Amino acid sequence: MRINWNYPKLFLLIICITTLYAFTNQRNAMRNVKGMNIDFVGQENLFLTQEMVNKLLIQNYGSLKNVPKERVVLNTIESVLQTHDMVKDAQVYLTVDGELNTKITQRQPVGRVAGERSFYLDDQGLQMPLSPNHSARVPIITGEITGKTLEDAYVILKYINQDPFLSKNVIGIHIQGESDYQLKFRLEHFVVRLGDVTDLDEKFKNFKAFYTKATEEKTLLSYQVVSLEFENQVVCTKI
Repeated sequence: MRINWNYPKLFLLIICITTLYAFTNQRNAMRNVKGMNIDFVGQENLFLTQEMVNKLLIQNYGSLKNVPKERVVLNTIESVLQTHDMVKDAQVYLTVDGELNTKITQRQPVGRVAGERSFYLDDQGLQMPLSPNHSARVPIITGEITGKTLEDAYVILKYINQDPFLSKNVIGIHIQGESDYQLKFRLEHFVVRLGDVTDLDEKFKNFKAFYTKATEEKTLLSYQVVSLEFENQVVCTKI
């Protein structure tokens, strides 16, 4: 009777691979964290510094250097980083050679509230504290600050940031009251009365037509207030 040696060979091969895999995993788990790299994703101006991130981690974990890799809980570290007021998202992973890599996405301000309490409004419409490290160049929001008017200001800013012309020229929003919003332009004397936040597409379409014509006719500097409050109309007040 001939013995088929293929099955014993296959069995031995599986045992060897399993043993080698288990040994490799054990050796890898026994390694310590060699160091930590912190990368900020997509922004040059940092509201948050590497020193601030290191301090936050040390306050919660102590030094992570030389800590065994098996004791490092990546999800927990990510959660701690995401508690920081300047952090939108954090991803943490370990490399094979023991480097702890951290990728941080900062929150992005779209407007700055100037009043009794100053803060940013971020790209999700949430309040964001000012940073001691960097001041963002965003439109200034002044006037009657309430929960409702901030919601409306966010709607206006979101629209402005999607339009190259408006994002270049609008430097502020002044809130006279609910449904009474005024846009400040780079021309110091020039104010656009927007009214409420309804029909923004139509209002800005009419405004751009007026702005183009006034620029061509060189009469733009003679206007002080441009009102878009009335349906399908642009009402101007001269200086």
